[in-house]
Amino acid sequence: MELITTLQTLNACHGPSGDEGEVAEALTRLCAPYVDDCRVDTLGNLIAHKAGPGPKVLFAAHMDSVGLIVTHIEDKGFLRFGRLGGITPGGALHTPVRFRSGIKGLVAAEQGVTHKVLTPDDLYIDIGAADRAEAEGMVSLGDTAVYDAPVFAAGAHKIVSPYLDNRVSCAALLMAMEAVTRHENDLYFVFTAQEELGLRGARTAAFGIDPDYAIAVDVTACDDVPGAKHTASAVTGRGAGIKVMDRSVICHPAVVARLEALAAEHGIAAQRDIMRSGGTDAGAMHQVRAGVTTGGISIPCRYIHSPTELADRRDVAAAAALIAEFARAPLEG
Repeated sequence: MELITTLQTLNACHGPSGDEGEVAEALTRLCAPYVDDCRVDTLGNLIAHKAGPGPKVLFAAHMDSVGLIVTHIEDKGFLRFGRLGGITPGGALHTPVRFRSGIKGLVAAEQGVTHKVLTPDDLYIDIGAADRAEAEGMVSLGDTAVYDAPVFAAGAHKIVSPYLDNRVSCAALLMAMEAVTRHENDLYFVFTAQEELGLRGARTAAFGIDPDYAIAVDVTACDDVPGAKHTASAVTGRGAGIKVMDRSVICHPAVVARLEALAAEHGIAAQRDIMRSGGTDAGAMHQVRAGVTTGGISIPCRYIHSPTELADRRDVAAAAALIAEFARAPLEG
């Protein structure tokens, strides 16, 4: 499965938080050859199942993205918007966006506002409309927009794309389910909805599946860029991140130890992943019902929530390999 092609396929879909249906349809086509069945639950999670007699293991990668939602149309045709997830004003400024309908625009800022004091209220979307009437013929209140940026290779191993958070982890799940042809565990590969709005889909999916083990697969912040404040531990190109903690979870020590042992046994490049802020689906899943034995596998990613995120293909491959080994590993129910 070629990574750039997969990302292009997923990013061509309209999939901001709360409206992930197109992404779920694309992922269903991609994973159908490798699983026994797929279904979409009430909240919009795509659940792909590879049946086995052993313990239930849930791998979760969120398929939603951050986005913009139209809240007001001005007399001159400019659009004011709210944020779906953690979009920063500086990160969105001057970014091309597109709506589900195909209408395209650009995020701009009011004149005279400096970057140092820029707030979300200073931004608007310019879709080229001459006035309110023309704009209302193009978009409606409540319409959502996503970044409209390309996917491309950078250097020997890096890849740049919008929404590596978290479409790159969706790709890693696809790679792993393709690799796992023999297993005893009862495997659930879940592409969750509304993670960017508070880990919502993972909570309902985990409650419905009631797994014995859960692994959140997501990107993680990096400590390898100029000016890094050492609030994260991961480095691009050093392998899959084995989550120890972030603001949403302290991972189960047994899962951390098992993932580290599997990486060592199978020669998979890995590193410990610690973040002082941010969270993943693990934060919701480990608290479901009476609690779930939970861990995380992370892909280091620079410039998260910007339209140009960057990751290393080798880290993606390592994450996919580690997912596959945990899926195959003998586990106690």
